[in-house]
Amino acid sequence: MKTLTVSVVTPDGPVMEDSFEMVSCKAENGELGILPGHIPLVAPLTISVVRLKRGNDVERIAVSGGFLEVRPDKVTILAQSAEKPSEINVERAEQSKTRAENRLQTKQDDIDFQRAELALKRAINRLDTAR
Repeated sequence: MKTLTVSVVTPDGPVMEDSFEMVSCKAENGELGILPGHIPLVAPLTISVVRLKRGNDVERIAVSGGFLEVRPDKVTILAQSAEKPSEINVERAEQSKTRAENRLQTKQDDIDFQRAELALKRAINRLDTAR
């Protein structure tokens, strides 16, 4: 079976580089499925899980936004942050989720609701990926 080289990079450095048969991710315009030979594409990513398929195995990586660049034989994901399930501290993610939910429930004017919503989305995404 044909494969794509997938490279996931953050500002802190490379997270992974390996070959996979298919990449599924969520761009701002919707869900994308990338197979070898896909047309070139650049798309902004949302806070979501990237699924990487090889045979019957599926690897998952939590990304917090960024960009996807597709070439016929290579996919590069430039993410603000990216974590494999084994790297996610579930307790810390639960605490972040609780903090963000509490901020969103307070009716104070000094709360940045957009920032709190993004923090909540990131925490939920990390928890979904870890489980």
